[in-house]
Amino acid sequence: MDLGTDGAPTVLPQTHNASLRVETPLASAPFDGSRILIKPTPYEFQAIREARWRDTAPIMIRDHVISHVRTSQAFRNAIVDTSPANAELTLVSELTAFHVMHQNSKLHVIIRLHTELVQNNQRESICVRNWNIMEPVADSQQESIVQGFSKAANRLGDDLTRWMAECVDQSHNTVEN
Repeated sequence: MDLGTDGAPTVLPQTHNASLRVETPLASAPFDGSRILIKPTPYEFQAIREARWRDTAPIMIRDHVISHVRTSQAFRNAIVDTSPANAELTLVSELTAFHVMHQNSKLHVIIRLHTELVQNNQRESICVRNWNIMEPVADSQQESIVQGFSKAANRLGDDLTRWMAECVDQSHNTVEN
C-alpha cells in the first residue's frame, strides 16, 4: 500500500534561496515497521491482516513530505537524507504515532510527528513544532483506512511545508545568507 495524493498540488508564492534536506523520521516500535496498525484499546496495537505499506512508516512519511516540499517550490532544492549534496536547512523529526484508533465509537487515523527545522551552519534549531493530525475514517474497510492515512499525510505535508516556509521567512537573515 502507498499514500495517495489528492487534489491539485500546493505551490507556494515564494521560493527560498535555500536547500532543504529531509531526514527520515526517527521511530521506535511499532511505528518503525511496514504493517498497517490499529489500536483497538488504549493498551495494545494490532496489525491489519495481509496489509502492509510499501516501505516502513518513517520512510513513507519522509517520501510524502519531500514530495509536498518539491511540489510547493518553497525551496531552491529539496533532498532526502541519502543524498550527498549539501543543504542549508535540515528537517529532523520523530514519528510517535502512525495508526488507526477508535475514538468516540469512530475510527480515526492518527499521525504524530515532532519536527525541528535546523540551520546547518550553526546546527541550531530555528523552529520546533509538534504535529497531531487526526483524520476520520469512513468505515473499517482496508481501502477506507488507507484513504484516511492518505488524507492525514496530505494535510501534514501541506501544513508542514507552509510552516517551514514561514519559519524561513521569520529567520530570513540567518538562513539564506
